[in-house]
Amino acid sequence: MKNLERLLPKVEEIIRKDQKREDILLEICQLLQNEVDYYNWVGFYFRNGNKEELVLGPYVGAPTDHTVIPFGKGICGQVAVSNQNFVVPDVSAQDNYIACSFTVKSEIVIPLFVKGENIGQIDIDSHVLDPFNEEDERFLEQVNQMIATLY
Repeated sequence: MKNLERLLPKVEEIIRKDQKREDILLEICQLLQNEVDYYNWVGFYFRNGNKEELVLGPYVGAPTDHTVIPFGKGICGQVAVSNQNFVVPDVSAQDNYIACSFTVKSEIVIPLFVKGENIGQIDIDSHVLDPFNEEDERFLEQVNQMIATLY
């Protein structure tokens, strides 16, 4: 048991702050990366208006060249189309994967819904093989539900 739920009150506290949404999202990224040792890159991608592409939002971790991702491409692009969680235990086993860094071994992407519409997603990379489980999925779904209240 990872006890990720212990972080939910901290996320709620950040969301209640009177700050710009971007700053709140960045602070949530920082919290998750600092508190979960296998969350090595934490960021958000959002739908770019009516275009079928995602644009990089606030994130923490190594810089990425992937600031725009077409729908269907890579894990994030697939989640934009499927509206489903996507857990990748080993990125090297994925055909449709966009490599950000050779240090990334696994990834989890959870869609962010506002009023039933997928507006973006939280994306987490890990330098560890297969660290994500159902607890991570449920926890990140709850984080996204809290974030949805900002929209």
